[in-house]
Amino acid sequence: MNAKLEPEAFAIAPDLLDSPDVLALLERHLAEMHANSPACKVHALDATRLKEPGVTFFAARKGGELAAVGALKRLGKGQGEIKSMRAADAFRGTGAGEAILLRLIAVARAEGLTWLGLETGQGPVFEPAHALYRKHGFTPCDAYADYVIDDFSLCMGMPL
Repeated sequence: MNAKLEPEAFAIAPDLLDSPDVLALLERHLAEMHANSPACKVHALDATRLKEPGVTFFAARKGGELAAVGALKRLGKGQGEIKSMRAADAFRGTGAGEAILLRLIAVARAEGLTWLGLETGQGPVFEPAHALYRKHGFTPCDAYADYVIDDFSLCMGMPL
């Protein structure tokens, strides 16, 4: 599947992180981050940490097939963070990641958050994600939370 779909084409709902397809996609995401990032710069959350209070995890499905995942982590003081966004390989380039991002932004706004951030890496493997974030209003920002900006890490944020 590689045709671009509208965000409404995906059924997106909070997920309990207990289905094999979701857990496998999270493992693939973590493996990809470890393969493309310095060891001390992998900030993706595993399933256990995505179940912590203050984090809501979402799964997007198309025809019952897992298309993408992502989470919203509340940081306090009106701030939130995008965590563990990843499209399934078969759904890359279809708009599945964009659909999850739009849902996370909408949930953050509905909850009254005033700022949304994310931390990502730099380099060719991260460029498609950077383009998606820029398209929806994220711009480079100062480090927040416990992040440190250096020649690899990039923080992006947007006012809501």
